[in-house]
Amino acid sequence: MKILVALTYYRPHVSGLTIYVERLSRAFAKRGHEVVVLTSQYHKDLPREEILHGVKIVRVPVIMRVSKAVIMPTIGFEAWKWVNWADVLSVHLPQLDAAGITGRARLLGKPSLLTYHSDLQLPSSFINNLANVGVDVFNVVAAFWADLLCAYTEDFAKHSRFLKNYLPRIKVVPPPVEIPEVTDAEAQAWLASRNLPSKRPIIGLAVRLAAEKGIEHLLNALPIILEKYPDAQVFHAGPVEEVIGEDDYRKRLKPLIEQHRERYHFLGTLDMQQMACFFKSCDVHVLPSINNTETFGLVQIESAMCGTPTVASALPGVRMPTQMTGMGRTFPVGDSQALAEAVIEILQNPAAYQKPRQPIAEMFSPDTCAMRYEEIFFDLLRKKGKMR
Repeated sequence: MKILVALTYYRPHVSGLTIYVERLSRAFAKRGHEVVVLTSQYHKDLPREEILHGVKIVRVPVIMRVSKAVIMPTIGFEAWKWVNWADVLSVHLPQLDAAGITGRARLLGKPSLLTYHSDLQLPSSFINNLANVGVDVFNVVAAFWADLLCAYTEDFAKHSRFLKNYLPRIKVVPPPVEIPEVTDAEAQAWLASRNLPSKRPIIGLAVRLAAEKGIEHLLNALPIILEKYPDAQVFHAGPVEEVIGEDDYRKRLKPLIEQHRERYHFLGTLDMQQMACFFKSCDVHVLPSINNTETFGLVQIESAMCGTPTVASALPGVRMPTQMTGMGRTFPVGDSQALAEAVIEILQNPAAYQKPRQPIAEMFSPDTCAMRYEEIFFDLLRKKGKMR
């Protein structure tokens, strides 16, 4: 098949959405499909076209940004070209341009599947509120034109302000997750190479420094955790200064981080091998997200595959990985006291939250995810009379 994948930000941008799409696209290519990713040239230094891991990336120039959305005047021309080329479309929301892309697919008789990654909920401001409304409207139009929608979990689909309106047309596909397997010795060597403190326990945080991640709730929980574990350290993996649209949040968070500067360590953006060492080094991983911008939390599965349980906020969808793996606990959204208590419980009873890696890896492998997408695409093609 010729598969057109469309989304606003693709790699090297770092987010759960971009990592998901990169893994899925590479898995499609490995399974013998031709794959083109249509995305934004969100930074002028990025090449307009390139091929990575068997995937052709086509980047459309950006003339301006409205909050996290981008304006690309030539996206329509590129969409006609690549929709006409494709057999099927995998379009990823939220995305301002999805409506135009799926509309073209409908006119040209090409099956399209919308994968919905999150309910967009930008911090309140005049511009952000306009962006929220605009994206919601275009998402509705895209859903009207698309053949089917895809969600990570039924739990999130039922609670999403967007997806709950389309439940009969939704297919549930667990997300693609992969991470190298490393030994304790490799993880310890990596820690030593970074000159990180060896004091325990280590609490891991693997998120962009963004308002929806609820980092302040972990910081507010730290004093409670420190009463029980006075040597506790926080290792924060993920982009900080380069996160688009989060300047105000960084400023707001700075005083809280300063209070714990002796034990709060920023590690920056890590590659997959480094992420494996990071998770393996942690005693517990925390995902304190506060709204439906977070729909699952791929990092929970990565952490579990490295043997580290997670404490996650009980958001729809986000509360599912600990249930699916048996490795962790959830806490009420924004409740720092409950977060601290869940962390302490896991630190006191680590064996109760350990499960074998292999079944988890098989459940969430990119190949398993790509195979499920294939089944949906082939079914759509048969229904349109484009294959027997």
